[in-house]
Amino acid sequence: MTETHIHPAELKTILIVDDTPDNLTILGELLMPHYNVKIANNGMRALISAECEPAPDLILLDIMMPEMDGHEVLRRLKSNPKTQSIPVIFISALNEEHDETHGLESGAVDYITKPFKPAIALARVKAQLEPKTARDLLQNSNTWLENEVARRMRQNQMIQDVSIRALAKLAEARDNETGNHILRTQAYVQILAEELAGHPRYGKVLTAETVTLYTKAAPLHDIGKVGIPDQVLHKPGKHTSEEWEIMKTHAQIGANAIWEAIQDQSDQDGLSFLHIAMEIAAHHHEKWDGSGYPNGLAGEDIPFAAG
Repeated sequence: MTETHIHPAELKTILIVDDTPDNLTILGELLMPHYNVKIANNGMRALISAECEPAPDLILLDIMMPEMDGHEVLRRLKSNPKTQSIPVIFISALNEEHDETHGLESGAVDYITKPFKPAIALARVKAQLEPKTARDLLQNSNTWLENEVARRMRQNQMIQDVSIRALAKLAEARDNETGNHILRTQAYVQILAEELAGHPRYGKVLTAETVTLYTKAAPLHDIGKVGIPDQVLHKPGKHTSEEWEIMKTHAQIGANAIWEAIQDQSDQDGLSFLHIAMEIAAHHHEKWDGSGYPNGLAGEDIPFAAG
């Protein structure tokens, strides 16, 4: 039969804390064939060792120690985010029922009285390490899932940003002047939105997230120009009144295109960006005095995103 060897790095680590050298020797000899063993002969050294690599998977802690007893060590372990999840087993000569009750109520996961039977002690150590392993696996799984969700969100955000730039470039390809105008408008929107965010009247509306959405949506304001005929869009000089009416339709063309994109989605959650982009596209030529287009809106009737 082939003997299976476990690499030391794969062994669980146990920290033994006791001020009596004989007790450290007995527990160390019992556990070393099965685990990595660290020792500490007082409470302060135990706290330091608990934070050092390799971090212990379990701590066997004596109660009656000078300067800092086991209960105080446990209290400090539980108050430290780095060590609070390490399970602790009290091993003590205090064998009254109230001693065990006090130890468990203090946060220990088990209580072994001295003198202990080696086989029983090993079994109870193993019994505490198995749920610790399960908790570690769950924590690692949760951490992986959180990182994966964050990665996917960054990826989706990147796709959205690239899509916006692609659409803006489409408008730029149709009208070179529009390209520079897009970049300038985006910068203006960001500056104005950030400034207004500090105003008492608009601060609740212009959160950091909303400012970001407005800034990212701004490049789509002239996307409707892709629907304007070349002879009108590229005409040098002044447009006739009929041509100007055609030019003005770019606002509604852009809004309609974004609206159709919204309607194509069965899940409407997370589409606030497109609704903002649609408002900007539709109403970015409205004027405060009502002389703008396409709807002649005035004052606060103009959607805030397009104002």
